[in-house]
Amino acid sequence: MNWAVAHRIAGIAASQAHRDLGIDRTRYVPVHQALKRADLVGMAQPMPRLFGVYVSPADNGPAVLLNANLNIVTQRHTAAHELGHHQLGHHSAADDDLSPALRWGNGSWPDEEKTAEAFAAWFLMPRPAVLAGLDRICQGQPTSPEHVYRLARELGTSYTGTVRQMQNLRLLEADRARQWAKISPAALRSSLVGGAALPADAHVHVVAAASPLQQVHADVGDVLIVQEEKASFVSLPKGLVHWTDAGQAVEAVMVTDEFCGSAVLEVSASGLDEPIQLMVVRDAPRAGVHDVWPD
Repeated sequence: MNWAVAHRIAGIAASQAHRDLGIDRTRYVPVHQALKRADLVGMAQPMPRLFGVYVSPADNGPAVLLNANLNIVTQRHTAAHELGHHQLGHHSAADDDLSPALRWGNGSWPDEEKTAEAFAAWFLMPRPAVLAGLDRICQGQPTSPEHVYRLARELGTSYTGTVRQMQNLRLLEADRARQWAKISPAALRSSLVGGAALPADAHVHVVAAASPLQQVHADVGDVLIVQEEKASFVSLPKGLVHWTDAGQAVEAVMVTDEFCGSAVLEVSASGLDEPIQLMVVRDAPRAGVHDVWPD
């Protein structure tokens, strides 16, 4: 099976899974919640050499084991990959290659791994969610890799994976996708905050005036920035603190470990009649059994 066939199979399966599990296809996909809805027993614990494990019904499943040491983006992708094994009726599988190059697949992958990997992309990045995000970010016309990075933050996906999925969706030409995929996400993050140094695993989330009640899924160390003229945060809940290392034209706050759950933020800016409102949600890697995972 080649990758084109794998994506066709996976795209159909992911769409069916969205329907069956009650997933809103226009926004960030709550993949850990989807595991619960699919009646998969879920657990996450530190594992030095594994991304995740799927246990099929034939082996006393269905169940999923995730690596609790993964960052939230990689754990979300792994959870979607394991869910793909389940939705596609696959055998039990252990995903144990930590090489980023192989993680995105090569020609030697078994068919079941190819379709599960493709399922993860289609499940986390369905066309309606991608189009809605691009409309908010760049009026539906991505003209820079920063636009794709911002879309990845809205969807909770990796930058490279988002570039590839946009090519699958025919929203990026192959040549441009190859060029943009070579750009370091670290360079894009640095560019958005005016060249300031960021924690190694931190993400940058851009607050947009064109996004009423924008929802930001962020973890500790992540930075929220506003690029509107004379912008300022009206108030900050516990756990969000002003970040003064950003460039002078950028208003920024950082997420600390004291921030839990979710909170509504308001941002005032020059020329706006009403403050920008956004919902910030703490989204950290899951650990322990699924009964204690946040929704």
